[in-house]
Amino acid sequence: MAQMDKSTRNVMMDMPIVDARVVEFLRDGQRQLIGELRNIQLYAFERKMPIIPHETAKFLQFLMSVLAPKRVLEVGTAIGFSAGLMALSAPDANITTIDRYGLMIERAKENFKKLGVLDRVTLLEGDAENLLPEMLENDCSRFDFIFLDCAKSKYIEFLPLCLKLLSSDGAIMIDDIFQGGTIFDDESEVRHNRRKIYEGLNALLREVNARTDLISTALPLGDGVLLIKKSGLTG
Repeated sequence: MAQMDKSTRNVMMDMPIVDARVVEFLRDGQRQLIGELRNIQLYAFERKMPIIPHETAKFLQFLMSVLAPKRVLEVGTAIGFSAGLMALSAPDANITTIDRYGLMIERAKENFKKLGVLDRVTLLEGDAENLLPEMLENDCSRFDFIFLDCAKSKYIEFLPLCLKLLSSDGAIMIDDIFQGGTIFDDESEVRHNRRKIYEGLNALLREVNARTDLISTALPLGDGVLLIKKSGLTG
């Protein structure tokens, strides 16, 4: 096959997209959130609280409006920002969210009240390691959308449980999969206290990429997000 003429080659294919100017636009150039949701976002940003960055919030907001899920599961409530965002972006959805940290749980409840979504958000207090299997044992109805934003080393353990809880045409979104790119470091360079996260996230990516019964894509939003849905294939 003849080589493509240099004048017709798309040079942009060889340029990284996550330029600092791109990140600046995604965070500051896109339309900002409004109302109480914006107040909660700013409060968290100012205090370095663990919420999704603006570009991920905008993507999640868009995704909710497109998918219009009826039942949503979130693992990792924190202060309730993302659950509140999903509830407001998908007004027909009921959200079940899980967290085990008392201080976060109290703040989340306050924020759900401020956002006016208490009637559509169920906050389960406890460890997802116990609660997810209980949901399966109780024959919990399947979820149309699952958002994982909890302990990163646990993603690989929670994946099979979440897939069982997912409806046939549902989708899973997993946050913070790249860890600032450190998951691509040589294993010998990984600090001991980061080893479980490193191993867990690499195992997650290997598992998802190897399975032909799943469709997935990774996006460089925030610290990286992974989207998964069932393909319907078995071989």
